[in-house]
Amino acid sequence: MDTYNLKPENMRAPEHLNEKEIRKSLEELDAKIKVLQGRAHATTVDSQNTYHEHIAALEAKRALIAQKLDNSSSATESTWQDIKRGLDDLTDGIKKIF
Repeated sequence: MDTYNLKPENMRAPEHLNEKEIRKSLEELDAKIKVLQGRAHATTVDSQNTYHEHIAALEAKRALIAQKLDNSSSATESTWQDIKRGLDDLTDGIKKIF
């Protein structure tokens, strides 16, 4: 039997995922959370199952991964803004030369 006790504070998000993989991971975590919520509702109050802890841990992991998606999107926007600013500066510099 698995004795590993999942806790939200122990969750980590993978570092190597691209945007497509992040979205897929979020979908998979949503599905797992939904299944566990269904199981938690189906168990008795005195049950020894730790579905609620597992759900909390997966939700914490999902939040960390979603944060990476937000950071990835803002980093992409920032990169495009930097490129545009650089091109505008280059255009201004060329105009000053001529």
